[in-house]
Amino acid sequence: MAELRNKRILLGIAGGIAAYKSAELVRELQRRGADIQVAMTDSACQFITPVTMQALSGKPVYTSMWDSRVANGMPHIELSRDRDLIVVAPATADFMAKLVHGKADDLLSTLCLARECTLMVAPAMNRQMWENPSTQRNVAQLRQDGIVVLGPDAGDQACGEVGMGRMLEPMDLVREISAWFEPKLLSGTHVLVTAGPTFEPIDPVRGLTNRSSGKMGYAVARAALEAGARVTLISGPVAIEPPPAAQIVRVETARQMLDAVNAQVDAADVFIAVAAVADYYVANGSSQKIKKEAGIPSLELALNPDIVESIAKRQNPPFCVGFAAESEKLEEHAEAKRRRKKLPLLAANLVQSAIEADDNELVLFDDEGSHRLGRSSKLDQARLLIRHIAKLYRPRKSTISA
Repeated sequence: MAELRNKRILLGIAGGIAAYKSAELVRELQRRGADIQVAMTDSACQFITPVTMQALSGKPVYTSMWDSRVANGMPHIELSRDRDLIVVAPATADFMAKLVHGKADDLLSTLCLARECTLMVAPAMNRQMWENPSTQRNVAQLRQDGIVVLGPDAGDQACGEVGMGRMLEPMDLVREISAWFEPKLLSGTHVLVTAGPTFEPIDPVRGLTNRSSGKMGYAVARAALEAGARVTLISGPVAIEPPPAAQIVRVETARQMLDAVNAQVDAADVFIAVAAVADYYVANGSSQKIKKEAGIPSLELALNPDIVESIAKRQNPPFCVGFAAESEKLEEHAEAKRRRKKLPLLAANLVQSAIEADDNELVLFDDEGSHRLGRSSKLDQARLLIRHIAKLYRPRKSTISA
């Protein structure tokens, strides 16, 4: 996780029970070198005291627009002017509604309205409040307005119920905040990512697929967004949520994925083919469910297209990055695959150590040789991959432009 040394963050606390987590959040941000200024609503002071937050942050805590400690009498302006980021955690349903409608009736809401820096909110509320259509409309509007929405999470709630609406845990928020400060190495680029498995039908209820979870591809999409890219994510069937800022295109079969890639690739600067595409499809599939009484069916398999190879062979291809999952002889097989497909970069791992796991150990292969990343979370691996892509892609882009 990146350090936050000398990053200036204003932490806003609205009135929810999750305010107790804000104390740990301050601690964890400070451990990474961040400078924290706290502002609280009157309701927040019913859950955790300004004295506690002052002791943890080492700075006076502000709660009123009329605070005389600000020399010009304008804390709603001055408190945000030297900040790199404002984070409201917890952000209640009421507070988010204020942001949507530009209502500024206390210090924290006015600070957010008068800000010149990015605003993040970490929703925290009962599951019915989160699922209420009005809250969902407000969340959609916040995102449209450029406000970063962090979470929420699902789980046990203070009311005794279980569901969506829990504020993200402090360490999760620290990771999100650190990610926002990642260098925008791909700013101005369009990155096209494929992710997940494909599913090749045998009949309407059966098919050929693989064990890919899609976690690595979705992590790559998120890392590219963090690096400032515009991201289109073409995904096979998975059970995870895509990054909210990505344009998502859902497909099922390998041929559908190829069609989707062809429809998007002309506008892409970088193509990262993470999807575990099935090598074969069933050429003699049935339009009706095959009955057991008919005996064991004889399946006729045909080769699926190699998506990344077909894109790399185009006359003016984007910067193409392949992925390879090998069960043995990783370096030998991965480098041979990269050269055969004429890819500037290929990321590879041993399949037995990565499928369905939350961490990974990639080895990157390019014209300079191999680069072992070391084992870490798939998101951290994805961030390292994006940094490596940026190093290789930038000189190529400059050369083409010249």
